[in-house]
Amino acid sequence: MSVMEPLRVAVLGAGGTIAPAIVRDLAQSDEVASLLLLDIDEARAEHVASLYGGLKAQAAFADARASADAPVSLARALEGCDVLVNSASYRVNLDAMTACLKAGCHYLDLGGLYWMTGHQVELGPWFEGAGLLALLGIGSAPGKTNLMALRAARELSAAVDSIHVSAAGRDLDPPPGFSVPYALQTLLDELTLRPVVLRDGAPEEIEPLTGGGMVEFDEPIGAAETIHTLHSELRTFGDSFGCREASFRLSLSPDLLSTLRELTDAPEAKIRRIAGEAAAPSGKTVSVHLVEASGRGRSVRVRAVTEPIERWGFGGGIVSTAAPAAAAVRLLARGRIEARGAVPPERCIDPAEMFSELEQRGCRFEVTTREEVRA
Repeated sequence: MSVMEPLRVAVLGAGGTIAPAIVRDLAQSDEVASLLLLDIDEARAEHVASLYGGLKAQAAFADARASADAPVSLARALEGCDVLVNSASYRVNLDAMTACLKAGCHYLDLGGLYWMTGHQVELGPWFEGAGLLALLGIGSAPGKTNLMALRAARELSAAVDSIHVSAAGRDLDPPPGFSVPYALQTLLDELTLRPVVLRDGAPEEIEPLTGGGMVEFDEPIGAAETIHTLHSELRTFGDSFGCREASFRLSLSPDLLSTLRELTDAPEAKIRRIAGEAAAPSGKTVSVHLVEASGRGRSVRVRAVTEPIERWGFGGGIVSTAAPAAAAVRLLARGRIEARGAVPPERCIDPAEMFSELEQRGCRFEVTTREEVRA
């Protein structure tokens, strides 16, 4: 595949928590010709464009759920764009994909939890037939974790029996009041919807907030308690790696987890109000991801630590999610992602190429191998 011309990139949900870092990253990328920042709150999109978009960005109103022929529809907004980065709520993923099909542009998002990802995969034949890519889940988790799993599986050099993912984030200088690392509603969905794990090769639902035990994340977080949450890695790992066991565990700060537990039964109006009042994370957040793959008496652990990028003013928690999406746009522009259809990252991206991009964005990776001790 030949190297493409710089891409015309649209970003949906441009006024949200993660999008400003995506915009900042893409604005300085030679692979990007222009940025169209879309949101149902046009003023917030304009604010992000002015702060982070440089000379490449302009803002516009777009509603992903409006009918395709409506003047404010996403499909109309995408006319002339090459790729959409969907950083809005996962609940509009299918609407955004449909708009991309109509507009004839590539698509990528930050994840769909488990069930939404399954529905998105069903649109694969339409994307493939149109010669388009729909990259499903290219944030930190899913996204970076999928490629860490692929790296671990390759290092294992054997049939993969199990893959276990653990994620932790902390704000080292938390603002006063309530603050969340990403969308509050998505966090609550992760905590209240029944998690899915792979057991004996089959998906199995378990109770929400099931304890995942203590996990050693090492510095700067250390040992921390975890819970099982619903995540889309579990939707694709079985088919991608042939593993029979898999899980996703999340560690939140005790204070944040306690507050979220109190909100699990709150009415939607209250959740929207609290989300609107929540303070932004500080620029001192850190993120740690662990992926451990095991098989035939060996295990490989890949660890990723993302720290703040001070020159950007973003903490590692936000950069950890934003940087893989921006990197995927660059790899697509360079012709390094050749797949078409609706696919997860582990089926279309070389981990080494992605890791090289992320290492320039405050992330470092460690790979360790352990042999099983036999009696």
